[in-house]
Amino acid sequence: MHQGEATLAAPIDEFEFFLEKDWSDGFPVVTPTEERVEWMLKGTRRDPDEVVGAIPPAGEIASVRTVAIHALMAGCKPEYLPVVLGGIRLILREEFNMGGVQCTMHGVAPLMIVNGPYAEKIGLRGGNGCFGPGFRANATIGRAIRLMLMNLGGGIPGLVSATVFASPIRYTACLTEHMARSPWESLAVSRGYSPEDNVITCAMVESPRLHFDDVSTEPERLLTGIGDAMTAPGSWNMWFNSDMVVAMSPQHAMLCAGAGMRRGDVQERLVELAVRKQSSLKRGGNWRPERARAMAVDPDDDECLIRAVKDPQRLHLIVAGGMGPVTAVCHGWNNSSRAVHGTYEV
Repeated sequence: MHQGEATLAAPIDEFEFFLEKDWSDGFPVVTPTEERVEWMLKGTRRDPDEVVGAIPPAGEIASVRTVAIHALMAGCKPEYLPVVLGGIRLILREEFNMGGVQCTMHGVAPLMIVNGPYAEKIGLRGGNGCFGPGFRANATIGRAIRLMLMNLGGGIPGLVSATVFASPIRYTACLTEHMARSPWESLAVSRGYSPEDNVITCAMVESPRLHFDDVSTEPERLLTGIGDAMTAPGSWNMWFNSDMVVAMSPQHAMLCAGAGMRRGDVQERLVELAVRKQSSLKRGGNWRPERARAMAVDPDDDECLIRAVKDPQRLHLIVAGGMGPVTAVCHGWNNSSRAVHGTYEV
């Protein structure tokens, strides 16, 4: 036997095979054998050939079967499949503008906030370490979405994606709220859904930046600091009508609730406090005269207060994380992407 023939006969390492392709996010994937795909499809009653939609910008069609394949590759259990299907349907809505984000220089990603009894049933985490790592449901559901954005949408850095750095949130971004320790109703219930509804909210945001406050003993001081963290000069929120996610730890939320503040009260106060004078924003970041004018702001009025949140409904306030004096602030993208939410079938 010639040496070349021996090489051809050598078995293929299935993990190395995928890692050498652009089909992977850099981590090993579960090999999608036909038997494993059929196992994954047991997680849904939908027809495997049902079309879910075209993944932008490449426009490859996602069917229930191809969604199941990517969920499998990401390491999901079959019971996670309804959440993956619900998430990808929301992400494909026109107002979310996934196609624009696939091509942007920014590093934002679709964060999935999953509310309702099914999230608890499948073990989605909203407590300690909920942004990961360490929890299979959180990690693999978000990863399945990212693999589809890469494989079917072509969102590969240096090709379609012009992202300068990307960010860890582009590996996976999925969590639930810490309802067992929350003093308020869930985000979904605050928007008119029933506590028994299974709801996903998707918002296009940056990785969380943490605001640590173990000093404040009353809401006004606490919220003043969080509001300041929401107004970074380099944030798109300052010059566009954008979404933002604020995840308060139960400790911070309880401090507010103990003073009689409801979720809506905290949301309203954060909108009021998350402001900067234009003079401060001129010192750095992405201030431009034309951006000020586009927001009906006189670029020469240094005393003008610029709000980080122009529409209170675009501030998505949740209670998540473990007990501790920390709030996570996730800034948004520009105004071409609008958060979406809806129920999903289980």
